[in-house]
Amino acid sequence: MKKIIEKDEQIKELVQKTDLKHIAIIMDGNRRWAKEKGLPSAIGHKKGVDALKKTVYACDDFGIKYLTVYAFSTENWNRKPEEVDFLMNLLGNTIKNELDELHANGVVISFLGDLTKLSPKLQEILYHAIEVTKNNNGVHLQIAFNYGARDEIITSTKKLAQKVKDGIIDIDDIDEAAFSKELYTKDSPDPDLLIRTGGEIRVSNYLLWQIAYSEILIVSEYWPEFDKTSLANSIKDFYNRNRRWGK
Repeated sequence: MKKIIEKDEQIKELVQKTDLKHIAIIMDGNRRWAKEKGLPSAIGHKKGVDALKKTVYACDDFGIKYLTVYAFSTENWNRKPEEVDFLMNLLGNTIKNELDELHANGVVISFLGDLTKLSPKLQEILYHAIEVTKNNNGVHLQIAFNYGARDEIITSTKKLAQKVKDGIIDIDDIDEAAFSKELYTKDSPDPDLLIRTGGEIRVSNYLLWQIAYSEILIVSEYWPEFDKTSLANSIKDFYNRNRRWGK
């Protein structure tokens, strides 16, 4: 136990030295992990939930305040209907089953994406979780669900255009700050580090505005295999990066 505590403190020190506040993750590889093991994809998704839970608490141990994860994209509706239904039920059941524990550990839950496309029952579950945890002061867990960055950018542009049309703002008032305030992530800093599991090298329409200067790390392990040690290794990699911000 002492070794684990010392390791946690070492990683926490790296987080403080680099001012690492926000990690975004593309949780990829659930289905491939299951396929390689001869298991149904549903098992891979369930194991993915376990990995997420471990990662949330690891962020808390390491002093990372914001964790944003890609759970369901606007393109995922094109998957087989039975898989889409499963993922919807998985989210609802996971939030219901884990809410008390997450709340007790101070986790703040929010969702990025167009929730109006979800069933009324699922929306009720998600908004209840938001309400219950909104005053917590632990890790901010942002779950991107029915999220697409292009859709987010178009929606934000329309909001600003409407404000100009209504005379609320002038067109010259539109700058990066004004645009950012219309995004789903308006209440969080931009990600410092973007991690994609599963080895694929693409960002898949995820946080395109917000990751303009994020460090990107591709790891080969599938999402169900990702754990506290994986996160610690990712933070070590981030520590060794030289962030130049275009300078």
